Amino acid sequence: MDKDTLLATLGCAPEDHRGVVNIPVYRGSTILFPTLADFDKAESGTWPHSVYGRYGTRTTEELEASIAAIEGADYAIVLSSGMNAIATALMAFLKSGDHLLMTDNTYGPCRRFCDNELKRFGVETTYYDPTIGAGIAALIKDNTRVVYTESPGSLTFEMQDIPAIAKAAHEKGCIVISDNTWGTPYYMRPFELGIDVSIHSATKYISGHSDLLMGTISCKKEHYAQLLRTFRHCGGNPSADSCYLAQRGLRTMGVRLKQHYANGLKMAAWLKSHPSVEAVLHPALPGAPGHELWKRDFQGACGLFSFVLKDAVPREALARMMDNLVYYGMGYSWGGFESLLIPIAPKKIRTASEWKYTGQALRIHVGLENIDELIADLERGLERLRG
Repeated sequence: MDKDTLLATLGCAPEDHRGVVNIPVYRGSTILFPTLADFDKAESGTWPHSVYGRYGTRTTEELEASIAAIEGADYAIVLSSGMNAIATALMAFLKSGDHLLMTDNTYGPCRRFCDNELKRFGVETTYYDPTIGAGIAALIKDNTRVVYTESPGSLTFEMQDIPAIAKAAHEKGCIVISDNTWGTPYYMRPFELGIDVSIHSATKYISGHSDLLMGTISCKKEHYAQLLRTFRHCGGNPSADSCYLAQRGLRTMGVRLKQHYANGLKMAAWLKSHPSVEAVLHPALPGAPGHELWKRDFQGACGLFSFVLKDAVPREALARMMDNLVYYGMGYSWGGFESLLIPIAPKKIRTASEWKYTGQALRIHVGLENIDELIADLERGLERLRG
């Protein structure tokens, strides 16, 4: 089935709900069992449905089945946030004395989780250059259990050679976990590239409307039991209302992403030609770093990328530019309908790879507004910056 048809039909069971197209919101904590035999099945772990609201409801189950189907996984788990998904996946496969290889361009809160919580529990983290490819084999130790990737990184957008990294990791018995939020389940097929566990912040493009927090973990069947156990012990389930909104967001994800993709590329091409811009870090832009890996591994792109100005910028000049933008907000998230722009300082958080640029870097999320108006607004901002 084509992925657009999948998005439009997954999680629909009108015959079970008096013709209602979408699965209703099942809110519940206590789950009742019809007979003692059924209760005994719940106690033994053989009851086929949720046994308690913290493990989800019918609304949750349908969303998980939809996520798994669109991403090509056997199972999916939905959680209360993207960070919850990251933490749960790492804890599922790591214990005291283990070693983790973490990409140096990882999401900032993920780095802080490794440096604080995992360290506190006796897990050693080594950061590696995201462009290392097959060379990662030299960093794998006898106690390395997980290799974590994020391609592209959501600040600096280095593309990783996932098949090469996965091959080296699997030869040493390591699990490969990847944050695929940028690629989305629509444009990236992680399990075909060798990834074992795929993570998404569903807050971003799965939701698409900047009104819910959610994370997802997708996997093949051999890793599901371990992930499910950790998830249930940590209690990071989302509400039924959030699951309903995420399922609704899935319906239009393909349509929205096509617009984000087109708008983002047009913006990136305009910025590339702008006299104030030194570099545009958009993997789908021809000539940009990592473009060939993007062409090989992805079927499209979203609206998030970064660009670097030719010079360092005084804060007051940057404020003159950003405080008067009409169509761009300043906010940490992305993936919604709205456009965002924030200054970034990647050099401060690098430990294993070099950030070579000295000019001011900015991360942009190109939303669903008219692209010509977005470009004109940013042009006026860059004029204010130049003074």
